[in-house]
Amino acid sequence: MGNIQVILDKLEGFMSQDQIFSFHEEINRHFESIRSKTGKGNDFLGWVDLPELSGDDLLSSIEDSAYTLAACSEIIVVTGIGGSYLGARAVIDALNHQFASLLSGRKSPLILYAGHNIGEDYLTELLDILDQRDYSIIVISKSGTTTEPAIAFRILKNHLEGKYGKEEAVSRIIAITDKEKGALKELADKEGYPTFVVPDDVGGRYSVLTSVGLLPIAAAGYNIRELLKGAGDMKKLIMGSGAMDSNPAALYVAARNALYRQGKTIEIMVSYQPKLYYLTEWWKQLFGESEGKENKGIFPAGVGFTTDLHSMGQYIQEGLRNIFETVLSVEKTEHSLLIPENKDNADSLNYLAGRHIDQVNKMAELGTSIAHVDGGVPNIRISIPEVNEYYLGQLIYFFEMSCALSGYILDVNPFDQPGVEAYKKNMFALLGKPGFEEETAAIRKRISRE
Repeated sequence: MGNIQVILDKLEGFMSQDQIFSFHEEINRHFESIRSKTGKGNDFLGWVDLPELSGDDLLSSIEDSAYTLAACSEIIVVTGIGGSYLGARAVIDALNHQFASLLSGRKSPLILYAGHNIGEDYLTELLDILDQRDYSIIVISKSGTTTEPAIAFRILKNHLEGKYGKEEAVSRIIAITDKEKGALKELADKEGYPTFVVPDDVGGRYSVLTSVGLLPIAAAGYNIRELLKGAGDMKKLIMGSGAMDSNPAALYVAARNALYRQGKTIEIMVSYQPKLYYLTEWWKQLFGESEGKENKGIFPAGVGFTTDLHSMGQYIQEGLRNIFETVLSVEKTEHSLLIPENKDNADSLNYLAGRHIDQVNKMAELGTSIAHVDGGVPNIRISIPEVNEYYLGQLIYFFEMSCALSGYILDVNPFDQPGVEAYKKNMFALLGKPGFEEETAAIRKRISRE
């Protein structure tokens, strides 16, 4: 099997190869700090070795639990937010039939999501569906007190117990949480829910290759061993190569940071495959939370082409020149569909008759890249042989390592997220949470002045 590749030919005219390769020594130094676990946030480097550490016993246990849930469920509701659901959703959506909810006779349960918003209509309408279908819950939270998933789980737990009774509800809930402490761990022990562990040394946005991601992916019917094999092979490639030109992570990190130093402060992740929408969403969290600190960092944005060419294309072509694009380019699609010939040719498309839809898509990709480069937008291309478990595993590990290295080049801790606490403190104060009385008084005084 091949590997994903990073292709930088469309950076010519924006920078020289020497500018990219000037990062070689710095990147190797940061690789070494990751290997030796001496860099910032080194107590959260557990993700580095996950491809090897996920042994057969753990994987068999995950697969058995996934099978048990799937056997009694038309729907499994994954309840979590941020890294607790985005990684799994990225993989599942990339592999799923895009109209899975409408398919009859599915072999695996439909995966739905809760706890990633506080939408009253969303939860109410989800309960409408769950009233009509057999379902189970995978609840994911290290603490068990994160507001969005905690609210959703409280509601879903009550609904599940009301529908099946308390005893059967226990067999339809699996908790993924801290190994020994926290509200969800205490509840799971009290109620008797089966549990899997969120490792102490793996942060949420790096957790897709732990049980956090593996259990939902397995429950959706996909091969988690192939996912880990892809990740493991990518680890060997990028950790074993000291040469920039054969190391995709080093090339990507060097290129994006060279562009950043030229004032390209926004990276737009581009995909021409609708199935990769949530992979972009996962990537946005990974890089946004990891790099956006101390008034530094590349802002991660995302578009789906060709759809967004009809909404964002004008800005990308001629707007402020502080952007660059990273294009996820899939070489081989799963299906084959030809454009038919039409006798009347009223739409003037007979020149495309007999061609594959994907051929048209690839020419749109190439034509767009050329136009954007001509318009002053540098392009990085990431070539993916095809979308399957193995290559998604490669891509996940590639992005995780690239993100860690980029954070170190920026001289920030790529594994914490201190800024996300600010909105929580205000929200808790406004809602009158016990222990926040001082903050409540201060924020009410501020609001009255404004």
